Amino acid sequence: MASLSTTYLGLKLSSPVIVSSSGLTSSTDRIRKMEDAGAGAVVLKSLFEEQINYEAGIHVEDGLSPEAHDYITGYSKAGALETYLQLIEGAKRAVKIPVIASINCMSVSEWISFARDIEKAGADALELNVFFVAADDAASAEKIEKRYYDLLVKVKDVINIPLAIKIGYQFTNMVTLVKGLYVRGAKGVVMFNRFYEPDIDIEAMKLSSSGVFSNPSDIRQSLRWVGIVSDKVKDIDIAASTGIHDGKAAIKLLLAGAKAVQVCSVLYKKGEEQLKVINDEIAEWMERKGFASPDDFRGRLNYRNIGDPSLYERSQFMKYFSNYH
Repeated sequence: MASLSTTYLGLKLSSPVIVSSSGLTSSTDRIRKMEDAGAGAVVLKSLFEEQINYEAGIHVEDGLSPEAHDYITGYSKAGALETYLQLIEGAKRAVKIPVIASINCMSVSEWISFARDIEKAGADALELNVFFVAADDAASAEKIEKRYYDLLVKVKDVINIPLAIKIGYQFTNMVTLVKGLYVRGAKGVVMFNRFYEPDIDIEAMKLSSSGVFSNPSDIRQSLRWVGIVSDKVKDIDIAASTGIHDGKAAIKLLLAGAKAVQVCSVLYKKGEEQLKVINDEIAEWMERKGFASPDDFRGRLNYRNIGDPSLYERSQFMKYFSNYH
């Protein structure tokens, strides 16, 4: 019988299917449900510095002295961090699967402070949820990427648990970026983050938020870059994310070279029982193909192992749509 057991970030997983950071992993009860449904690990809902600052601002009155302002902001941050640390401790007591913490900060000092406390609370690994909007027309690509490297190094220096970085796909050279993260101590990379995206309400004529859930077609960006990066940066663990709604999508990304896949939107839409559905689909396919574990087929269709690597590089589609009028 096929076994779904694998490793990610050096952690033993019963399945390569991980529940990604979201409200689905914001409480001990929910995390226990994810384990019961077949999750190989969970990434806790991110601790957002931006959200903490926003909530602190709600309680700050105009006209307060700078000392009072700083006190209220510090008190809010301390409370949010303590609640998060309690979630880590509670989850570790409640489940046997790995518990991966996640933080999203805007200032380097907070990343370092949060990371140290999170390790002490017992998290098995830490995922840095990083995205810097490149809106400065004077900032070079190298300067922007250096922010990721500097952040990684500073956090890595204060913790010993495995560290993964969740990134977006808008980089000049994805392979160079991931290689730079690896040589600076990243154990894994999550490809890719699903960020807040703006939309425009044309009736109210104001900015609004676009849809928050992924679609199955969103797998395309992850598939291309997992396939390329898993060959070019062999020693970093890749977790594929965004657009994984069934077992077929998970299998594709494992074949492309992912160590694990992170799911979220499909669980919101159909419930945590979809974890069992996805696991069963992977196991059934493995048995039909004669694979005993994910290690037996991981990366079989990455950049190096397919007959024509240019298929991962191709960006023009006229060859395939030239017959459509």
